[in-house]
Amino acid sequence: MLQSTANRQNQLQISKEQAFVLWFEEVGIADIPLVGGKNASLGEMIQQLTPKGVNVPTGFATTAHAYRYFIDRAGLQAQLRSLFADLDVEDVNNLRQRGKQARALILNTPFPPELTSAIADAYLQLCQRYGDTSASLCDRLAPEYRESCQRSSGETDVAVRSSATAEDLPDASFAGQQETYLNVHGVQAVLEACHKCFASLFTDRAISYRTIKGFDHFNIALSVGVQKMVRSDLAASGVMFSIDTETGFKNAALITAAYGLGENVVQGAVNPDEYFVFKPTLQQGFRPILEKRLGSKEIKMVYDVGGSKLTKNVTVPESERVKYALTDDEVLTLARWTCIIEDHYSTVRGVYTPMDIEWAKDGITGELFIVQARPETVQSQKSANTIKSYQLVGERSNAPVIVRGRAVGEAIGTGKARVILDVHKLDTFQPGEVLVTYKTDPDWEPIMKKASAIVTNQGGRTCHAAIIAREMGIPAIVGTGNAIAQLKTGQEVTISCAEGEEGRVYEGILPYEVKEVALENLPQTRTQIMMNVGNPSEAFSLAAIPNDGVGLARLEFIIANHIKVHPLALIHFDKLQDADAKDKIALLTHLYDDKPSYFVDKLAQGIATIAAAFYPKPVVVRLSDFKSNEYANLLGGKQFEPEEENPMIGWRGASRYYDEKYREGFALECQALKRVRDEMGLTNVIPMVPFCRTPAEGRKVMAEMEKYGLKRGDNGLQVYVMCEIPNNVILAKQFSKVFDGFSIGSNDLTQLTLGLDRDSGLVAHLFDERNEGVKEMVQMAIAKAKENQRKIGICGQAPSDYPEFARFLVEQGIDSISLNPDSVLKTLLEVAAVEGVVTH
Repeated sequence: MLQSTANRQNQLQISKEQAFVLWFEEVGIADIPLVGGKNASLGEMIQQLTPKGVNVPTGFATTAHAYRYFIDRAGLQAQLRSLFADLDVEDVNNLRQRGKQARALILNTPFPPELTSAIADAYLQLCQRYGDTSASLCDRLAPEYRESCQRSSGETDVAVRSSATAEDLPDASFAGQQETYLNVHGVQAVLEACHKCFASLFTDRAISYRTIKGFDHFNIALSVGVQKMVRSDLAASGVMFSIDTETGFKNAALITAAYGLGENVVQGAVNPDEYFVFKPTLQQGFRPILEKRLGSKEIKMVYDVGGSKLTKNVTVPESERVKYALTDDEVLTLARWTCIIEDHYSTVRGVYTPMDIEWAKDGITGELFIVQARPETVQSQKSANTIKSYQLVGERSNAPVIVRGRAVGEAIGTGKARVILDVHKLDTFQPGEVLVTYKTDPDWEPIMKKASAIVTNQGGRTCHAAIIAREMGIPAIVGTGNAIAQLKTGQEVTISCAEGEEGRVYEGILPYEVKEVALENLPQTRTQIMMNVGNPSEAFSLAAIPNDGVGLARLEFIIANHIKVHPLALIHFDKLQDADAKDKIALLTHLYDDKPSYFVDKLAQGIATIAAAFYPKPVVVRLSDFKSNEYANLLGGKQFEPEEENPMIGWRGASRYYDEKYREGFALECQALKRVRDEMGLTNVIPMVPFCRTPAEGRKVMAEMEKYGLKRGDNGLQVYVMCEIPNNVILAKQFSKVFDGFSIGSNDLTQLTLGLDRDSGLVAHLFDERNEGVKEMVQMAIAKAKENQRKIGICGQAPSDYPEFARFLVEQGIDSISLNPDSVLKTLLEVAAVEGVVTH
């Protein structure tokens, strides 16, 4: 019995290997040699993931055997080998000539009749499968789309995609190397598209890419996938990754979306919307959308109904551009599918496998579909044992930023700009130059590998230029909008992707340094080594540095740089007196009918991004601590802020939160925090109250927080207080009854102990955290916190600047030291030495 079962399985495999056509349902990931990476993956998902709720349109694939049968029957291999005998991929003209001749050779050779019949029969079966498209669905559409919908009942519209047997491998993406044809319908059109796909095995970019990656041109075969089209021309589509593409952060899914068919997103022809979703709490049932970024989405690709082409690009109305292409529910559904797909492929391969996935929404049915999935090929190949960082050095205040866009990677590159607008001018590009263009597609790859950096007008972080730049380790800035207008050929520039999510093009060649730190054998200290973080866009990158969490996350950066508006100006928008500020606020909040929701959304996303980056480690979030003059500088702020002689010791911190003049502004902070903890599931967030002068004031603040669902003890909520006023030290026992922990703010504690204004240049020379009086205050604070069983750390600058101060803190038994990111590793080693920890 066992023998007969094995024989049947062997016969089935022989049958599959000799077939010209296989349905997606017949293949899985083990069949890459038969149908290529793309088609094997589609079959795998249809078989294994459809039961888990992942929608994948079906179809069929021509096999590697079909391609080889075609090549052998026509005797083409000898002719192709002869063509490539003097191939030189470094010579753009030689590459073009050989590629053109190879493609012509294939296109001018007809398919054998038996292959033609196999493809035609399979397509007609696919038409029968989808032939029950109901008239009621078509009737929902506008008249100009109704005809194409009704026609698809008889001649199903399909996507015809190339799938090489060496593509979609974990260490080589082969992104876009062969051709794709959309909205193909009718037997003859499908056959022609398959023929063109066969020829596209020898596109210039594919020949060049295979040569770079060391693949033999004649050991690779070409399969073609014929898949039912998703009518995303009537809705939206995009690309998503189960990993952060820039930092390699594993716990976030990145989803991009634009209107129309997905080719524009892949090619970088549009700047899409972007969404980040936190995977761990998503899988626990929460709704953790960490960030939503609106893209410009100027054009969309649609069916060319009644025209001469299969597809065309049309302008997106302004009213649609200013809206997100997906609802929050759709974003979360796609993110869940991303997790399911990543988990499945990681299990199948036996190793963690982040995924690069294409999705589409059907505008007729409203359904979401996955249309491709492949292993991510850059971050997954990097070593986790080292951190490589780039940093501009020296004075750059005189170097203007010429262009800004989305940073790809975290590197820096320099060189002379070369503006190229036409793919036929690639031979003008010189090695080491900075490529500047509208967008790239795979035809540009022969010169991309020679560039020191790439800058494009169009595209998002999942476009072709971004994918290839990452794979080649080249810094790139995409979606600038104005690079071509601002940069000139021959101009010396520096491309920096090392300053967060915004990439910057500086005038001139600026010096920079590259640091590489080995993470092996680092000591584990008793004292927790935490980090000070302000900018959410840097959080994923910073989380890779060894740490015990975040000891200070400042809200001021998020409010000043992401929100930009005074909270009371949003609450009382209709009463604003400053017309200019009102116009600017209206522009910033155009997606919000309820203006205060803008503040809550943006603040929640900023806090959540930092909390997610370090999850499940503690993230101590200091509530807003602007001084009145700083609040006044926010849009609309002057109307709500007093003029104080000395804002440094005036109306700041806790004193604002329960005051009638500001409490409704503080309510927005509370709402954002509650959303992060309760709706997104990030309960590692610990709020911290700054500049709390008395225990009674602390109780008033806690009462305000309770009004908005932030009750100490509920859902594990802890609340800390800054220890930065001498009274916090003197009355530490009483403060311990109100709060769960302390964090020493050495800057304020020093100035208030020494009685000086640290902003005053006249007395700045007296400011020193190492002063004996200050150290005695710190010593007393640590001792009293310990007596009252409360945690105590420090989040000031002193331990970063002075190693001897860090030693002093450890000797006093402090629980944690929170440092600026660039000081973490050196302070870790310093603390280990004090504690006598041996490095392994």
